[in-house]
Amino acid sequence: MAKVVVTTKNLTKYYGNTRGVESLDLEINEGEVFGYLGPNGAGKTTTIRMLLDLIRPTSGQASIFGLSTSTDTVKIKKRIGYLPGELELYKNMSGSDLIHYFAALRGGVDWNLVLQLAERFKYDMKKPVKTLSSGNKHKLGLIQAFMHSPELLILDEPTTGLDPLMQQEFYRLIQEVKKEGRTILLSSHNLPEVERICDRVGVIHDGRLITVENVSELKSKAVRTLEIHFASQVTAADFDNLEGISELKAEGRVVRCTVKGSLDGLVKRAARFEVVDLISHEPDLEETFLAYYGGLAN
Repeated sequence: MAKVVVTTKNLTKYYGNTRGVESLDLEINEGEVFGYLGPNGAGKTTTIRMLLDLIRPTSGQASIFGLSTSTDTVKIKKRIGYLPGELELYKNMSGSDLIHYFAALRGGVDWNLVLQLAERFKYDMKKPVKTLSSGNKHKLGLIQAFMHSPELLILDEPTTGLDPLMQQEFYRLIQEVKKEGRTILLSSHNLPEVERICDRVGVIHDGRLITVENVSELKSKAVRTLEIHFASQVTAADFDNLEGISELKAEGRVVRCTVKGSLDGLVKRAARFEVVDLISHEPDLEETFLAYYGGLAN
């Protein structure tokens, strides 16, 4: 039976009369990459801030490693790494000085690991923070989150500002951490990213947790738009009776449609003709959520 690392029970936060998170019951297991999904303002960051004891819940409780997030916060923070969604850094320090400062607060870290992380993310530790682009500031935030090999990583929108090559490096790092049996809680609104690296996902909307699913189950419910270009003219009738296909339109040599779930049937039907190009418009998480869980949120 999997060991539970993070637990919340009826966790609720109101800002005056405004709901942040309500009645959140959640468990995250040791060694898994758990994606916490929802549109902006859904309650993802509020949840994370309560787990870190940066804000206190209105009611309910949470624990990490079996320790109370309200009374054992110092013990917990020694064992976790955190990347906030809104990163504020001391602007007059260099990246190296800043990491040394963070490392001293933690009682020291393996500096070789820091240098390895800087190399992997192509980050120049000597540059002052005030001269850094938003992407390089984000790299610095990632280095401080990973530098002490924490048992639990809590990452709020971790690839914001990273170029595609650095995103790939981040994904490789996540897989390495997972293989070591460590746990990752990753907040995102990027569905393709979550599909790629997460084991399970929790979907939150308007402060309420709607569902927790395996990534394979989430993929089966994803809605995407496809555009297929053919060498010769096709008709809508050529694509009749395909499961999960809707809003199909054929215009000359181009077919556009909406696909729910597997693409297998559509791809096999398209293969009867000479395909010149296939463009997949990845689903927006909010659109996917509203399509499948909107009724539950009311």
